[in-house]
Amino acid sequence: MHSTYEELCSHARETAILSSVQAVLEWDERTKLPAAGGEYRAEQVTQLAGLIHEKQTSSQVGEWLEMLATSPLAADPHSETGAVIGHLRRDYEKKTKLPQSLVEELAHTAVMGQRLWAEARKEDDFSRFQPLLEKTLDLKRQEAAAVGFTDSVYDPLLDDYEPGAKTADVAQVLSELRNALVPLVEEIKGSDRKPNMKILTGDYPVALQEDFGKQVAEAMGFGFQAGRLDVSDHPFCTTLGPHDVCLATRYHEETLVGGLFSTIHEAGHGIYEQGLPAEKFGLPTGEAVSLGIHESQSRMWENLVGRSRAFWEQFYPVAQATFPAGFGDVSLDDFYFAINNVQPSLIRTESDEITYNLHILIRFELEIDLLEATLAVSDLPEAWNEKYRTYLGIEPPDDRDGVLQDVHWSAGLFGYFPTYSLGNLYAAQFFEKACQELGDLNDLFRKGQFEPLREWLRSNIHQHGQKYTPSELAQKITGKPLSHTALIRHLRGKFGALYNLPETT
Repeated sequence: MHSTYEELCSHARETAILSSVQAVLEWDERTKLPAAGGEYRAEQVTQLAGLIHEKQTSSQVGEWLEMLATSPLAADPHSETGAVIGHLRRDYEKKTKLPQSLVEELAHTAVMGQRLWAEARKEDDFSRFQPLLEKTLDLKRQEAAAVGFTDSVYDPLLDDYEPGAKTADVAQVLSELRNALVPLVEEIKGSDRKPNMKILTGDYPVALQEDFGKQVAEAMGFGFQAGRLDVSDHPFCTTLGPHDVCLATRYHEETLVGGLFSTIHEAGHGIYEQGLPAEKFGLPTGEAVSLGIHESQSRMWENLVGRSRAFWEQFYPVAQATFPAGFGDVSLDDFYFAINNVQPSLIRTESDEITYNLHILIRFELEIDLLEATLAVSDLPEAWNEKYRTYLGIEPPDDRDGVLQDVHWSAGLFGYFPTYSLGNLYAAQFFEKACQELGDLNDLFRKGQFEPLREWLRSNIHQHGQKYTPSELAQKITGKPLSHTALIRHLRGKFGALYNLPETT
């Protein structure tokens, strides 16, 4: 049995090499590719996607998995061998249901979709993007039907990003979060305390922003000897292979905070990727648990660390020295309040820590309606605007900063969005536990000591790979199932102090 297991692992690693080559092409497509190169790049990615699917669904893989499924190696699903066999079997059973022609068409459409989205967004022209989105939705419905579902067409797509999660359960936990957030937002609106947001605008040269962002990311623990930072229309993190993690961000010369917090966010993803066991790359035990757990790492570093006052007690003097014209005469208290301003805004990636989750709810609800065909793509811009009026009390002035602001749907990433809010919930729950075990983390942060938290995350989350499901991991670490309560405690404590809100019991 051990020789069969080794053959299975060797095959998985070979497949991972092909996947990493595809990742290189996709990273280049999003950062460096000339506009005229999109068509041929789509052909390249389509060919690779087909080859990868062939390897993943080989009958030989099925034979190996059938032999191993009842062996002692698979007896403990949380052991190294048990996790590898269990996850590869799950993936095999799912992928063998997908026709190769569909896999290739999805890959081709995703590349072309992202190119077309970028053009449509630049030109503020949703009509250019509409036919491609309609085609993508049709393909995703075909994918869901091929895999099979009982309750919702959304279930098999969500499962790709958050294994085992069900649409109804996610809707329930996000509903509970919304019900707790709405009154908090109303209390903040009623506060007479408001930050001076003008102090965050000025002239911030991109080269200096990049240097400062790299300095912050490195202090957090992102290793640039095994990673890099680039520029893209939409911030992202991707792993091209062991010791090769790529971050991408975007900058605005009139403000520091948008680009900086995008960099911190993506560095959080990168720290997770660099914390996975490199020697297990290509195996489930060398891969992240889920996107929700992945997002818990980026949101923890961005918000619970990067937007804390203690963090800026360490970095604000550096920011003042780097950007003296912008921050030279601005107090730390004023700066801290401004970067934690709560104000309904149009752009998800630049929204505040509280209203961010309302942006996710809008997308979650819309993409379910799109997939279930209760909302026509032609009606999507107005539906988007209506939800922004309802949830946030604002309306996008154009589609560029409205329905066209995110890359995800152009890439066929339906089922992805709710993992962002799940990540916020996991982050708060994990951070509470880390504080209980490590002591006063803020005291460490103000001294520039981020290693204790990073190593706690590596030990409790990163090194396990996919040995546990997201829900099992939350239970194992915190002793509790996923809930909105830790996040609401954090938000009420932090913003209650900033906005002088009455204490709740």
